[in-house]
Amino acid sequence: MTEQFRVDPPTVADERVLLQGFLDYHRGTLLWKLSGLTDEQLVQRAVEPASMSLIGLVRHLSEVEKYWFHRALAGHDSPPKYWSAEFPDGDFDHVDPAVVAEDLEDFRQIIKTSDALAANYSLDDTFYRPGQEPLHSVRYLYIHMIEEYARHNGHADLLRQRLDGATGE
Repeated sequence: MTEQFRVDPPTVADERVLLQGFLDYHRGTLLWKLSGLTDEQLVQRAVEPASMSLIGLVRHLSEVEKYWFHRALAGHDSPPKYWSAEFPDGDFDHVDPAVVAEDLEDFRQIIKTSDALAANYSLDDTFYRPGQEPLHSVRYLYIHMIEEYARHNGHADLLRQRLDGATGE
């Protein structure tokens, strides 16, 4: 069975359903950009001198999901897996084709947890980022995450095209 990566967001729905739909669409777009490539291609840095790779983007967005949904919104202790103070770009720099499947499974599980956590809050609920101001709403969080994915999906477009010439919307 072929994995369905992207589902178009609804065109008519309440605000929460629209925001979730667009976030899911962009998450799916990232996975779609990876489809059909080898593990070696997924770790390849195809746009020098940038250290970005497609799996690096997945790892980076895993960390972004954990930071915003798990740590900031829900207050969970969810330390970074891929980067540290010593290796601030570890999500991009320490990629390995031998663990691509694990990185992808982590990404999928992090998304499931993010969605489960967010479901406990209304769009008007507010939170502070760890140790920072100002106050943020859950609505802001959804919009920020959509923007984050959209920007990095643009990077994924360039990386994919450089790897095998594939283009897409």
